[in-house]
Amino acid sequence: MTENALGEARQVPWRPGSATGIGSMPGTDPAEAVRIVAGEVPDFPFLPELPARGPGADLTGRTAALLIDFPVETTPGGWRIAERPGRYMRAARSMLSSDLDAMEEVLAGYEGPLKISLCGPWTLAATIELPKRLDAALADGGAVADLAGSLAEAAAAHVAEVAKRVPGAGLVVQFDEPALAAVAAGEVPNASGLSRLPAVDAAVMADRLGTVLSAVGRYTVVHCCASPVPFGIIRAARPDAVAFDLSLMRREDGDGVAELAELGLGILAGAVPAVPATARAHEPDPPARTARRVLRFWRALGLAPGRAAEQVVVTPACGLAGASPRQAADTLAHCREAARIVPELAEEKAEGDT
Repeated sequence: MTENALGEARQVPWRPGSATGIGSMPGTDPAEAVRIVAGEVPDFPFLPELPARGPGADLTGRTAALLIDFPVETTPGGWRIAERPGRYMRAARSMLSSDLDAMEEVLAGYEGPLKISLCGPWTLAATIELPKRLDAALADGGAVADLAGSLAEAAAAHVAEVAKRVPGAGLVVQFDEPALAAVAAGEVPNASGLSRLPAVDAAVMADRLGTVLSAVGRYTVVHCCASPVPFGIIRAARPDAVAFDLSLMRREDGDGVAELAELGLGILAGAVPAVPATARAHEPDPPARTARRVLRFWRALGLAPGRAAEQVVVTPACGLAGASPRQAADTLAHCREAARIVPELAEEKAEGDT
């Protein structure tokens, strides 16, 4: 059990031995993507993102299309704040509407946890430019505050829309923050690329992130697939769960993860490589080996193995946009099978410790 950003205690919404995806999927057909997701991780599906469709389907563009009173337009290099929404924002809204239509049709009657993803405020601030200068919005504290406020309102509205379409689902809202570590370390390039924007105070980062988390009123996840993950900032923002790439965890990260786990936060462990096996030097591990790796990581934190089955969700290391549909399906199936094995191994370990 954990206290979320509102200070409310919440149980994890998934069953023991669960698996899900991170967000992105290959291809351009939302109905196909949702069918793959529903078929391979039926107990914890997620709304796919399909960045192959182009601007507005990417992480920043999809979320920017939802912002309230915060218009954005495209630039040769990405996105920037504008006086009125650019044409790609209309396309982004249309694509998201198609995604929601596909989800509503495929998941009709579904009851259980359903994960949706949005770009977090600090990654938005690092990837959207200011209107009259090429620096990221991150360079202007007032712009960041406005952006976080707009995102909080937009996220709440998006959650309400999804809840209407799949009323039996228990929504889990994931905020993707791949730039969180760079913002905290002062590693986001300035407009010239010759220097870096100053690091943002950790308390400010936690406050802005916490504002967005608290707005949705649902079980929340902060996902950061960069390294080092700023676990202290994430903890201070008070999400319900944290998601990360297990392969990027350093020895010194252990205390941060253990502290979150001791508080009862859910752990979405990116334990299965998102890169297709054919592009790697070796064949993928069997699911049982993946399950053992998850449990070894958990035990190395000094945590009781029995709790791993309840708190840990097995996921790919990151999004699956770079895979083929078949490879994405196989990766999700691997996660599902590995997650099924985790409780069995945890019970064996617990019995062996007695």
